[in-house]
Amino acid sequence: MLTLLRIAGFALIDELELPLGPGLTVITGETGAGKSIIVEALGLLRGARASADLIRTGADEARVEAIIELPPQSEVRGRLEAEGRDAEDGLVVRRSLNRSGRGRVHLGGSLATAADLASTVARLIDISSQHDQQSLTDPESQLAILDAFAENEALRAEMVAAHRALADATLSLEAFDADARTRTQREDLLKFQLSELEGARPQLGEDEALRAERERLRGAEKFFAAASRGEEILYAQEAAVTGQIAAVTRELQPLSALDPTLSPLLERLQTAQATVEDVARDLGRYAAGIRSDPARLTEVEERLYLLGRLGRKHGGSLASVIERWQAMTSELNEIGSFEEGLTQRREALARAEAVARAAASALTASRQKAAGGLEKKVNATLRELALGGTRLPVLIETRAEIGPSGADKVQFLFAPNPGDPPRPLARIASGGELSRVMLAVKQALAKTDQVLTYIFDEVDAGVGGGAADTIGRKLQKIAEDRQVVVITHLAQIAACADAHIRVTKTAAQGRTRVHIEAISGKERTGEIARMLGGATPSAEATAHANQMLRRARP
Repeated sequence: MLTLLRIAGFALIDELELPLGPGLTVITGETGAGKSIIVEALGLLRGARASADLIRTGADEARVEAIIELPPQSEVRGRLEAEGRDAEDGLVVRRSLNRSGRGRVHLGGSLATAADLASTVARLIDISSQHDQQSLTDPESQLAILDAFAENEALRAEMVAAHRALADATLSLEAFDADARTRTQREDLLKFQLSELEGARPQLGEDEALRAERERLRGAEKFFAAASRGEEILYAQEAAVTGQIAAVTRELQPLSALDPTLSPLLERLQTAQATVEDVARDLGRYAAGIRSDPARLTEVEERLYLLGRLGRKHGGSLASVIERWQAMTSELNEIGSFEEGLTQRREALARAEAVARAAASALTASRQKAAGGLEKKVNATLRELALGGTRLPVLIETRAEIGPSGADKVQFLFAPNPGDPPRPLARIASGGELSRVMLAVKQALAKTDQVLTYIFDEVDAGVGGGAADTIGRKLQKIAEDRQVVVITHLAQIAACADAHIRVTKTAAQGRTRVHIEAISGKERTGEIARMLGGATPSAEATAHANQMLRRARP
């Protein structure tokens, strides 16, 4: 439960510290005194959007802090401890906001985000206001209420995931199918371009080899003459190089026996002679292979022209031509398997739709099962709230279309009198009836949520007389299981509280301030008398207040 609330520099509050206990606590004060500031402050701790406008004039920052006592076996406590956050002596929540619009959030001794507050504190502290009375008539809110009662959180998560998968499969099929009209044109173009490439079948490095061959063909006589002359000089003629080296070798041979230092030189000469002879023979073979071939030269030049034209069309180089050839082949193969891809995507969509429909069916079954129980509990509470003849049927309409929340549309109907046909709650319920319906719904959900504290902000609008007394009793009953804080204008409800907090607003030296204090004894009697008889209550009003307190708190 919420054990302590501190507020500083917030709205009209300079600074306050408000201890809170178990049971039912009421907050009262004149209209416009600032009672709802407490609700706004708690809203920030639940992750509500913050604005620099909330900072008190003259203050540098606004700050809201709270201590929340968690049950030992609380699922929230376990999760916080797993995250390394301290909740042993109470969960400390702090949120500050400065003039720049930036703020800081602390949760369990560590930095956090507003989203962390929404996923943690909002599950522990529930705020109901007149705005919630309006949302109670919204079909999406009614669906959420039924799911909360049915404890459908896991089924809802499965439905969201299944719907997302269904949407992805649908988009994939639509995108793939949308290309069908252009695929035929693209296929024809690829086939034309590939027919040219496959006819040419270029090879990597082929252009360089052809250019070298072209130079040889163009200068055949020069190449033949040079190679032939080289062979003669080195080997074939009478005074060839190899012969002269052989002569020097013969002359040094006997001398190397007399002077060993000549032996290495002799070996090098013998090696040189062998090398020169090899080169000469290769030049001879090269010269023998050279022919003047104009027809081959024409072929080479035509091939080089073709490769050049392909290069200009497909990237500039022969390597880019071959790369493009491979890419177009792959693309054509993919287009050729279009029907196969289309079939695969259709099958994936059918599988996703089957999963989504199964998830929606499971949700529908759970909702239909829970609807009767919700009706029974709400109707029983409405009878206790002096609406004995009313009924709140829950209508579930299952549609063919599947959404993230399934295929159901939920509508709360309302029959205010016995024999009246039920009609949509939004159309016929009065403000007072809506207040009691919301209270009955909260009562029905009390056993299925982990909420530790209920905050009711003037949900008694449009209620008075005996109905107000009955609501007070019902709030007392709810407060037996959890902490309840109620902002009210009704003395009947205020008299039922275990603790009473009064809010007053004063103006001095051009500054307006809100004061919040716990009251008891005569002060509490006087406050309830004011609620009954105005700013200056009569003796009768005071006596009535005492009587109400005795009757409400025997």
